[in-house]
Amino acid sequence: MATDGEPGRRRRCCAQDTPGAAKVADPRGDSDGPRRGSLCERHCAAINNAQADLGELGCHLHRPRGTPATSTPSCCQQHSEEVCESCVVKTTLTAENAVEANKLSNNYKFGFKKWKSHVTARPWEDRSEIVKELYSDLNIIRASGGSSLTCGNVLYLLLFGWWLSLLYVLVAAVMFITVMGAPYGRLCWDLAGYFLWPFGKVIQKVEVPKSPQASEASVGESSALLGGPTALRWRPRCWVGTGYWHHASTAVWLCLGYPLLALAHGLVCVAAWLLIVLIPVAKLSARAASRVLLLPPRRLLVRRLRMTEVPLEGEVILCCYRAANPYYYKYAVDGINVFAVNLLPLVLVTLVLGYVDSPNRLTGSAVKFTLALLSIMPLSYYIGMAIASISAQSNFAVGAVVNATFGSITELTFYITALIKGSREGNRCYAEVVKSALTGTLVGCVLFVPGLCMVIGGIRHQEQRFNSRSAGVSSALLFLSVGGVFAPTLFSKVYGKLVCGECHNVTQNPLGHYLCHNCHFDLMDNNGTLYYSHVQPLVYTVSILLPAAYLIGLFFTLKTHTHIYDIHISDCHMPGHHHSAVVHWSRWRALVILLLSTLCMSACADLATEHISPILTNSTISQYFIGVTVLAMVPELPEIVNGIQFALQNNLSLSIEIGNCIAVQVCMLQIPILVLFTIFYPTNFTLIFSDLHVYASMFSVVLMNYIFMDGKCDYFQGTVLVMVYFILLAVYFFAPSPSGC
Repeated sequence: MATDGEPGRRRRCCAQDTPGAAKVADPRGDSDGPRRGSLCERHCAAINNAQADLGELGCHLHRPRGTPATSTPSCCQQHSEEVCESCVVKTTLTAENAVEANKLSNNYKFGFKKWKSHVTARPWEDRSEIVKELYSDLNIIRASGGSSLTCGNVLYLLLFGWWLSLLYVLVAAVMFITVMGAPYGRLCWDLAGYFLWPFGKVIQKVEVPKSPQASEASVGESSALLGGPTALRWRPRCWVGTGYWHHASTAVWLCLGYPLLALAHGLVCVAAWLLIVLIPVAKLSARAASRVLLLPPRRLLVRRLRMTEVPLEGEVILCCYRAANPYYYKYAVDGINVFAVNLLPLVLVTLVLGYVDSPNRLTGSAVKFTLALLSIMPLSYYIGMAIASISAQSNFAVGAVVNATFGSITELTFYITALIKGSREGNRCYAEVVKSALTGTLVGCVLFVPGLCMVIGGIRHQEQRFNSRSAGVSSALLFLSVGGVFAPTLFSKVYGKLVCGECHNVTQNPLGHYLCHNCHFDLMDNNGTLYYSHVQPLVYTVSILLPAAYLIGLFFTLKTHTHIYDIHISDCHMPGHHHSAVVHWSRWRALVILLLSTLCMSACADLATEHISPILTNSTISQYFIGVTVLAMVPELPEIVNGIQFALQNNLSLSIEIGNCIAVQVCMLQIPILVLFTIFYPTNFTLIFSDLHVYASMFSVVLMNYIFMDGKCDYFQGTVLVMVYFILLAVYFFAPSPSGC
């Protein structure tokens, strides 16, 4: 993590009033001011001396730890000694603009979606050289490109180079046969050698002097399609001065040569873009089809670069040194990660295939279910990006409403559509799958998400620290929510009547031991008196108390006790730079994308529930396992990626908060909403969980609180959480299916 290299600047940042910052004031008069001032002055001097040689300002996180310290005496004149000592662990967030500052501040607010990616365009000069290379055009000539024999270049030769070069040779032969297309034939012959191995070669656009015979022709930026000058380099002298041959040559090229090559380059572009690491090849093909093949032949020059040669004349159109770059996973288009861009066509394929091929003539239910489930991942990303963009550009009230309304829309959409389908078919399996998915989300976000972040972050950082006070708030809410959610289940086991489907006497003695199967607690005995008179009122009471506790938690963390997050937003920038916010998505654009993504999410959830029935019926795997793994964790993949990115930046607090917030929202928002939905639309969903769900959830919450007690962790503790999660998955895998399924 980078820190401020200017001690004075750092002290001023601690004392200033910045919108969105978490501030704590304790005015007690000035009687104790000198004593506090002297103590804080010594502590600040110690931290400033220790941190003075650290890196530059940027968009970074800063957690000074160690000896209790604080800011300048002016800061201490406004705060008590206790608050002054709490400045030691204050997290200083330095943003490039006000919008990014709001987004960073929202990441630390309880109940707000945590988002790693930028919602504004980062200044070009602040980016690393690796990222600059990703976005650079393929027209830069380096003094020394190094060896061109790399694995990525060989992969290009095997996948695209050989057949693309062969195609150019065939087109060149066709052009020579037509005679009039001979100039383009010679060009295709040269390009065949270039696209076979384009590395270390360059395509230039050269300026050709006007000849008296072609004085009326334009030599500007016009291409052959717009009637450029005749190609003196490629045609015989008898052709000079005759515009007929020029137009005939262009017509032959546009009819016989260009369409085939443009189609080939289009296929290469799409394939290379989908592979992501070969995006340079996609750029190469796109520029070849859109510019190189549309220029007159005499304006193009293909040449090989020597190690010390830099062409001085002519514009460089194409110059590629590497076909593959592993860092293209960071590439973004208008702020959208390249993976989300590539998965977006999958959503269209899923919707078209799902609703057009209803009788399953083209594909089966398993394929459609898989496609619908995979389509949820990019839609979850777009919903998260839209929520973060709207919240960062709006005030606190609007951000809170948007996060509360759409924060759990992905999961709720699937759960409600599954309950509706189960109610229409009279199938209890759908309700059991929803309960399994709820439990799987809870267990996965408590064990797997923080555990995986600890392991991956611990590989780079030997020991990671986090804010134990903020984690304690989430842990307390988790204890409360788990106790409230499973209270009706425990109540039913105490007062319900145990009913078994089949029992066998294993001792051949009427008074001996019996082995029973398919046992459950019957709540409908005596016309359902126990359920309707006792259990159902308890369910409604819990469904009211849990959202109320969630609101109290929001008020506690966002209003009265904001200092527990120790967040300070600074408007410090790189020295000499002042950047204005250039947002990727405006508020209206983000709102439109949010609504469209929600609509597509509803359609994909409907398709998933429509085609899950054959999988539940014919699969040999337990329905419990399907619910707690596939249906629970696939919608959370974007959140898992965000948590891993935070952990790699040594910001484990946000990684833990991601999992805790999702788990709290499952118990305190999603389950009460489902109970409220059953009041208006009767379904088979009851807040009675199996013993396996109860034990797994409670054990996970207890283990998580034990791991997070000391406020620090390493990869070993993360491994423990991940291993326990996999053990629970093994239990669900070998568990029998729920009764009635």
